[in-house]
Amino acid sequence: MRRKDREVTNLAEIRAFLQEAHILHIAFQDTPYPYIVPLHYGFEEHDGKFTFYMHGAKEGRKLELCRKNPHICLEIDHDGGLLSGGDKACAYSAFYMSLIGTGKIRVVEDLDEKKKGLSLLMKTQTGCDFALTDAMVNAVAVFAVTLEAYTVKSHKKA
Repeated sequence: MRRKDREVTNLAEIRAFLQEAHILHIAFQDTPYPYIVPLHYGFEEHDGKFTFYMHGAKEGRKLELCRKNPHICLEIDHDGGLLSGGDKACAYSAFYMSLIGTGKIRVVEDLDEKKKGLSLLMKTQTGCDFALTDAMVNAVAVFAVTLEAYTVKSHKKA
């Protein structure tokens, strides 16, 4: 990371950011152009290792690309507002926090892990716990990505 002064490594701060952001963007390798899709997510962290869970249709481009080549890049950001530069255009900036990571995406097949993933997704998105039936869980595809590498960057308000 070029701007080491903006790097975030504090796991509590990263977890709090991930609870607030709500949307991640996954970039799949496709030809002739990459394919990026925004998704709601849930996550868990163990010893600095993050796993993200998303859901989607049981057919379609995302599922096909996931199976074709599981190597993905994902991005999550949280807009913190504009930093005014007054009458100097080049003095403007923005407050933000972002995570960029790489890993392998997989379709979750195990029913218990699917339930866990969807429960984490609902908890991250709503702050609430929900009872999920087997029928609810089996109606969707659940995807998981454990990041192999990631960086978090922030420009915070003083």
